[in-house]
Amino acid sequence: MRILLVAPTVDSGDIGEAWVAYQWADLLSRRFDVTLLTYRKRGAPSITDQVPRARVVEWLEPRGLGRFERFNSLLKPGYVAFDARARRWIKDAERRGERFDVAHQVVPVAMRYPSPLRVSSIPYIIGPVGGSLESPPGFRGVDSGPWYQRLRALDGLRMRYDPSLRRSYERAAVVLGIADYVRDFLSALSLHSFEVLSETGLVTVPDADPPKVPAAFSDAEPLRLLFVGRVIRTKGARDLVAAMAHLRDVPVELDVVGDGFDATACRELAASMGVTAKVRFHGWAGKEAVQGFYRRSHVFAFPSYREPGGNVVFEAMGHHLPLIVCDRGGPGAAVDPTCAFTLEAHDPDQLARDIAVAVRRFVADPSLVTTMGAASRARLDKVGLWSAKIDRISEVYDAVARASRT
Repeated sequence: MRILLVAPTVDSGDIGEAWVAYQWADLLSRRFDVTLLTYRKRGAPSITDQVPRARVVEWLEPRGLGRFERFNSLLKPGYVAFDARARRWIKDAERRGERFDVAHQVVPVAMRYPSPLRVSSIPYIIGPVGGSLESPPGFRGVDSGPWYQRLRALDGLRMRYDPSLRRSYERAAVVLGIADYVRDFLSALSLHSFEVLSETGLVTVPDADPPKVPAAFSDAEPLRLLFVGRVIRTKGARDLVAAMAHLRDVPVELDVVGDGFDATACRELAASMGVTAKVRFHGWAGKEAVQGFYRRSHVFAFPSYREPGGNVVFEAMGHHLPLIVCDRGGPGAAVDPTCAFTLEAHDPDQLARDIAVAVRRFVADPSLVTTMGAASRARLDKVGLWSAKIDRISEVYDAVARASRT
């Protein structure tokens, strides 16, 4: 089967969407005849060398964008040039008589970018897509971060009024969303088909033993709670720190691994609440160091209230860790009640209290760490491995290709 894959910013050595796109390109090219349309950041390694089994068509990212990495990562101003080049290539390929069974655009994950495939006669798939998840009303006054993050609020307006964006989704044979909320966001469009599929996962399962759990947690052997991720307001690290103020009488310690715009506020909150002895901020850590934190922890807490994906959730599940997450977006879709406590997120005070209640349940019954941790590892096999994801997308390709021939 010949697949036309659209995946800008492919890079095996990067993080985020560039890494996700690399996984799609590499693993799909092992199974299918893949032509990849992409662009390369200036100074980044050749994509042809990274995905040698695919036919790679790459363009250089426009000059000057690398100086503003976070802005570039969030809004992708270079995507306009990529979209124009990719549309031109697709039209030229069709005039040359090239034929593809299915096309698939895998990134950007955010739903604010029209697909160049909208000009094609090839049946195509978009996704898994996410983003555009609004903060709960009780959090909207406390969100913080750079000004450009607030431009997310325009996503809904663009989906209603941008004809190229609407056409991209309405012409797709299948739209894949990372969670059910995506279906709601796209409810005003006339979609042919919608399915839920996480946008990322683990290539291999960590060689990790279940955490060692004492018969009873104590000051000598406290429950070790772990947060890994960017420390920005929406990820919930600040709410975890606030929860520790409700747990002064409980043997629990929190490790916060990561850095970001909200790190200073989190440290100041810990000091003002008198919980600095129970909370350790480690800043950014490399992959090997992060694996060590997973191995030394009992419970993974990631109470992000506006999280479209969350690969760290799968990483924690691979280490047999039970979870505390918000029942919103990707993390809520990744877990089930056997392996996680899923919390509502109405406002910061409520969320901090409910986190504390969940932590107390683990402290009161340490066996939950073991039983829910085992369920977490089993759940990963079903929803969080790339091998299962490629098997599923292969079924989608077959169905789309068959439908186009009838």
